[in-house]
Amino acid sequence: MILDQLILPWLIAWLVAGLGAYLVAVLDRLMATGPTQAGSVWLAPLASAAWLMTQQATTTEAPDAPAWRLAPALYLALAATGLALVPWSPTLVGVDLSTSLVLWGSLEALATVVIFLHGWSANSHLALIGAYRYVALGLSYLLISMFVLIGVALPAESLRLTEVVAAQTSLWHVVSQPLGLPLFLVVGLGLTFWGPLDLADSTDLSGGTAVERSGPPRLVWALARAAMLVAFSAIAATAFLGGWLGPWLPGPAWLLIKSLAVLVALLWLGRRLPRLAPERCVTLMWVLLLPLSFVDLIWAGAVALWMA
Repeated sequence: MILDQLILPWLIAWLVAGLGAYLVAVLDRLMATGPTQAGSVWLAPLASAAWLMTQQATTTEAPDAPAWRLAPALYLALAATGLALVPWSPTLVGVDLSTSLVLWGSLEALATVVIFLHGWSANSHLALIGAYRYVALGLSYLLISMFVLIGVALPAESLRLTEVVAAQTSLWHVVSQPLGLPLFLVVGLGLTFWGPLDLADSTDLSGGTAVERSGPPRLVWALARAAMLVAFSAIAATAFLGGWLGPWLPGPAWLLIKSLAVLVALLWLGRRLPRLAPERCVTLMWVLLLPLSFVDLIWAGAVALWMA
């Protein structure tokens, strides 16, 4: 009983985090190089990881040593905790809280703290600039996510993710709330600072918060970013694509398929959209996307009242 209800879902969460991070590296390389290099992309992430494991972990002068060591591991732990919230079936849930949507929002907020800690603790000006860039935009991501997730909670009349999935039995939220998923995908790109919203670890800062990272800590940071992308994809599939719901296949298989679809969409957007300048990104978030998220919330409330 304990194995089925607690240990097994957590083991699944860590397994999905690890394998998902590897899949992110493979898919991202495949999108970058094209199908002609498909044979080598499967081994390239493993080769890169092995190379980083053999490199020396350098440090800066007078860093905040505890925060410097803990930040990558904390970000990875947040990703694994997010995956533990995901219901794989009505009974296979790692953390089935009555406020699991609120906990996910808390993880997003804590991610902002950890990312800032990662840049600040290095005692390096480029890393610190990357950290402040992320914080400058982090509040807009959190607000957009809050409005969108409240929208999916309204039809379920619950903040529990299992209830959110059950509320989509007749109609997925991606259909009833058409603005919700696109806005949430923007949150995902921002939360993992991926693609067009990579302002924390961008090339113009020579790597931003990770500029001073090398060796195994750099590998853990890259693993954590990819694992957070996987965790976000699973949450998005749960909240908007019906989670485990689907014919013929078992529930966990449907969730994996839907999560993979969201993950591919995020990676494709990350490769196809140009990186925004920080000032334009601020304008986009506060002037356009944040009001749209409020419209989405009003729309979700109206639909919930009409269907009640």
